[in-house]
Amino acid sequence: MLAIRLLIVLLGLTAGLLAGQALALSLPSELAVVNTLSLMLAGLLTSVLLMARLERVASSRLDRLNRWYKRLAPRTVAAATLGLIVALLLSVLLGNLLRGLPFYSWVLSITVTLLLAVFFVGFAVRHADTFGVFTMPQARRRSGMKILDSNVIIDGRLLDLVRAGFVEGELVVPGFVLRELQTLADHSDAQKRTRGKRGLSVLEELRTIRPMQVDDWDDINVPTVDDKLIRLARETGGKLLTNDTNLSKIAKLHGLEVMSIHEAAVALKPQVQAGDQLVVTITKSGQQQGQGVGYLEDGTMVVVEDGLKYRGRAARVLVVNNVQTNVGRMIFARVDRSSDAA
Repeated sequence: MLAIRLLIVLLGLTAGLLAGQALALSLPSELAVVNTLSLMLAGLLTSVLLMARLERVASSRLDRLNRWYKRLAPRTVAAATLGLIVALLLSVLLGNLLRGLPFYSWVLSITVTLLLAVFFVGFAVRHADTFGVFTMPQARRRSGMKILDSNVIIDGRLLDLVRAGFVEGELVVPGFVLRELQTLADHSDAQKRTRGKRGLSVLEELRTIRPMQVDDWDDINVPTVDDKLIRLARETGGKLLTNDTNLSKIAKLHGLEVMSIHEAAVALKPQVQAGDQLVVTITKSGQQQGQGVGYLEDGTMVVVEDGLKYRGRAARVLVVNNVQTNVGRMIFARVDRSSDAA
């Protein structure tokens, strides 16, 4: 922020100086100096007045530029740089040839350089995969691969899906995910240590069911594990296999394919229709007077009209409606007067 403010002040002073020098051409030297100082002061004050707005605009542009820069792949940057080098070398050669023409000028030289840069940089970026030798080692593109994150490994339901044959293709565990699980397994906190050990046990069992590969790809310039997973999926063309809702949303914004265990589990939940009978234990009161609230085994909330009197007991209810909300499915029901469940 301080750098942006100093730059704004410097631009105000520079604008006043340039305006003063332009006026000095037609004024005596003493008056020109006074005018220049006055205009520089006016530029400084103007920059101070506009400081807050200009700072917000500059910060927004810099943040956008920074996000764009982080999304750039090293292979693309290397290809663009190589294309620009070729364009500059050719512009020097063509400049020497064109120098003998009677209409040659520096404008023609710059125009030729710009045209060459646009062509060669664009061509190199479109064929960036060809220039992989000039970049850091990249992950090899493999079709059908599934990249596992730590959450889906610790969850454990992946084992059942693999046994049932619902997960096809090559299973890949990135090295940084394996290190994260090892860090959790050695953690001083008992809960985190249990999660880490469970994840390692799941991987051991998974290896006995299906071939699994540990990919040593890593990028020290990418700070978080989620960012590394997204970068690896982009470079390999693999699908992310996860149950992390936030990671799933961000990956989809990047245009990646995501297989979410959580979304699959929600989709496979049995649909309860109006008129179905359920047995539910009323555990607490609802928002409306007389309402009782219970939960199914999968955690689905059941709101029972006039069910509060059955609090602490199992009651047979008839489903009236079910609604899908942001936090899950909610069932509305009424007590089945014909019989009660003991």
